[in-house]
Amino acid sequence: MSEYVLELRGITKEFPGVKALDNVHFKLKAGEIHALMGENGAGKSTFIKVITGVHSPNSGDMYLNSEKVQFDNPKDAQKMGIAAIYQHVTNYPDLSVTENIFMGHEKVQKGTKRLRWKDMHTEAKSILRDLGSSIDPKTEMGALSVAQQQIVEIAKAISTNAKIIIMDEPTAALTARESEELYKITERLRDQGASIIFISHRFEDMYRLASQVTVLRDSKYIGSWGVNEITNDKLIVAMVGREITQVFPNKKAKIGEKLLEVNGLGKVGYYADISFTLHKGEILGLTGLVGAGRTEVCQSLFGITSYERGEVYLKGQKINLKDPKAAMNLGIGYLPEDRQLQGLVLDWGIGRNITLPALKELSSKGWLNNKKESSIAKKLAEKVNVKANSIFDLVSSLSGGNQQKVAVAKLLTADLDIIILDEPTKGVDVGAKSAIYEIINDLAAGGYGIIMISSEMPEILGMSDRIVVMREGRITRVLNKEDATQEVILEAAMSDIKGKEVG
Repeated sequence: MSEYVLELRGITKEFPGVKALDNVHFKLKAGEIHALMGENGAGKSTFIKVITGVHSPNSGDMYLNSEKVQFDNPKDAQKMGIAAIYQHVTNYPDLSVTENIFMGHEKVQKGTKRLRWKDMHTEAKSILRDLGSSIDPKTEMGALSVAQQQIVEIAKAISTNAKIIIMDEPTAALTARESEELYKITERLRDQGASIIFISHRFEDMYRLASQVTVLRDSKYIGSWGVNEITNDKLIVAMVGREITQVFPNKKAKIGEKLLEVNGLGKVGYYADISFTLHKGEILGLTGLVGAGRTEVCQSLFGITSYERGEVYLKGQKINLKDPKAAMNLGIGYLPEDRQLQGLVLDWGIGRNITLPALKELSSKGWLNNKKESSIAKKLAEKVNVKANSIFDLVSSLSGGNQQKVAVAKLLTADLDIIILDEPTKGVDVGAKSAIYEIINDLAAGGYGIIMISSEMPEILGMSDRIVVMREGRITRVLNKEDATQEVILEAAMSDIKGKEVG
């Protein structure tokens, strides 16, 4: 009997014109948490789909407990004890937690088609309690937080008696506290004998959980190491194929005149007494614990929601932000945190997404100038280095990092002075992060004023000229770059005392 519960040997999967997996190897031990890492587009999604029976490989073999297996569909994989939990939770929001957990493998009364609701509610509750959750199984799924929905997905995997659980970027949308809860649940599953494949871009996930890490790059197997045997630098080289000697670029912009002044902004229940300034060429970091009110303030500055008190001045003139269109006409752009839901039209091409804010300028008498549209889209896609065959490729076909670049390019079609970036590198890999940082730095050098919301401390410290720290809807400190440390920011994020602006 092999020590491995799962082995992939020489797996290759081809689609028309694309080799999604190229001679990939993988080994998973019983009771192991094994990290799988790689850039967006490295082949991780196809890897999951081969293991779970969504795709059949063109060549190569897969073994479960030394027995060669072949899955024709996901049901085959489920029967063999394999389950996947995806980054974007795929649930039925209008159905109950119990219904979501048992969807596709409902308990049915023998000899009838009647569902055994009492048994399903009881088992769902038992599984959730074993996971340390107090979620009521009769609650509608749509009423739960993202973290709670992840727990329900894990409960669903357990309800199918899964022994191999694949977790795809499960911490991407979670707070630090929620991530820690997920870590504990994952370790509990491991201790109960489950084997976990944990896919993540976050090094802290790997170090916190995994004993082994495997890297894919450009659809190929690069290598597998014990987590304590490989350094960060070597792991980055394995993932991106080159050394990233400097993740954060050198500052090129000169900070100029005041662009934006916010005085005493307030909205009951969300934020109060918000005051700060933004200058030309400046990157102003906005940070704090999740729930601090950062996004709500910036949504008001873009006219998505209204503020009830305070004043906003743009280039010395008081402005009234009625809606996003008015904000863009005044020169303010906004990149939302959820690029897929709020920032892009996934079923449209790259070019059409990029030029969407400029349809009026690209049209004459109701007719769109397709040649001009394509020319502008191509120029901006090249400017932010979107990797694709052409601007007509669907945005849905791109990696997360390239989708984010398209969202940034979309802002550049408008005549803006200020760009608000809400978690600009959320869910993208280390190589794409470095590229996005270069773009942000270039935008600041071009004279834009940048407001960057981020929960990532290295990002805030590495990119910001000044840092605004918020807690429970209020500003606690405004720090110059040279005065900011991780400890100072964390203290301010947990403090009730409002600090004075420095500089």
